Amino acid sequence: MDNFNQLLEKYAELVVRVGVNIQPGQLLIVQAPIETVDLTRLIVGKAYEAGAKLVQVEWIDEMISQIRYEKAPDGSFSFYPKWEADKMEQFAEAGGALLHIKVPDPELLHGVDSLRVSTAVKAAAIAREKFSQYTRNNIISWSLIKAPTRAWANKVFADLPEDQRIDAMWEAVFAINRVGDGDPVLAWQEHIKQLKERQEFMNNKRYRSLHYRAPGTDLRVKLPEGYKWLGGGDVNASGTYFVANMPTEEIYTMPHRAGVNGKVRSTLPLNLNGQLIEGIELTFENGKVTRFDAKSGREHLAKLLETDEGATHLGEVALVPHDSPISRMNRVFYNTGVDENASCHFALGSAYPVNIEGGTTLSKEQLLERGANVSLTHVDFMVGCAELDIDGELPDGTIEPVFRKGNWA
Repeated sequence: MDNFNQLLEKYAELVVRVGVNIQPGQLLIVQAPIETVDLTRLIVGKAYEAGAKLVQVEWIDEMISQIRYEKAPDGSFSFYPKWEADKMEQFAEAGGALLHIKVPDPELLHGVDSLRVSTAVKAAAIAREKFSQYTRNNIISWSLIKAPTRAWANKVFADLPEDQRIDAMWEAVFAINRVGDGDPVLAWQEHIKQLKERQEFMNNKRYRSLHYRAPGTDLRVKLPEGYKWLGGGDVNASGTYFVANMPTEEIYTMPHRAGVNGKVRSTLPLNLNGQLIEGIELTFENGKVTRFDAKSGREHLAKLLETDEGATHLGEVALVPHDSPISRMNRVFYNTGVDENASCHFALGSAYPVNIEGGTTLSKEQLLERGANVSLTHVDFMVGCAELDIDGELPDGTIEPVFRKGNWA
């Protein structure tokens, strides 16, 4: 790419101005893989130009995580340092923003004992539960973005010669984030406007339930009283608009945790903490998973469902047309943050309290009473395909098409 440096600078500006939307005097933490140093330095510069008081970078080296999983004693995995959790809570209380370049290696923990991984993930979730309320309730600005690493590029573009894979991944990252010749900030403003129009359309419908049908899927999903569809971005507690996922093509809400019945089959692989799960099949009765299977990685799925009681219920339902920019690339990215924006999806685990009227002020018990799911985990899995039909049940019981052949009806 002749204009690579120019595009990289545009991308850094985009994630600072639109993603976390840094305000003067604000703190910023950037969590970044060590391979993304050039982008990270540009992000730091753009954040200071926007008026950030302090930008702190936390470098991520996945090989160090792998060494721990392979060599640490068993007692290591149930431990999470309290000082790390305290730091994040103090940072959130100060109104800081979090920018995470989230690109886990899909093959990183292949062959590693899934109990070690699930124990460590659960220990972190318990320790960081208070901090997670700041992000799940959109109290602070947070944004998950993408950038190439060698391991990710090798998995996604294995069909290309090795020396072309990183470039191909950069081209994909720029494309899915609308970074090109024009102004990506303006392009995103227009994109968010379109997502908001779709969000309003669905909110005005007030569907009582949705019925999904596709090969291997026949699922009825009840929606709770007072649910809200959201899409694009949201406003934090200070009134600043931010975009939590870049790219994003979805509108999403919460299902009623006890109102899901039938069977669903996933259509794309799931990269769960560096462990791949393919061909997920779930059976729900009164909202709870009663049977499960997977073509590969079944043991990782089992550990996910054992996280807590809420992990066996759905917390999110998201609609993405099959004919979306990422889907048209016709490539599996082995990264939920990308693949979920090529496909309709559900999430096992916690609902986002922002998806129900007054939800951000409710206790766990009150959320459960309203039909919102509560859990330490939140894991998306993709169910969209060109054969997916979805019907909506209106308040008067009338059934009408929402999706036909994978796209808006």
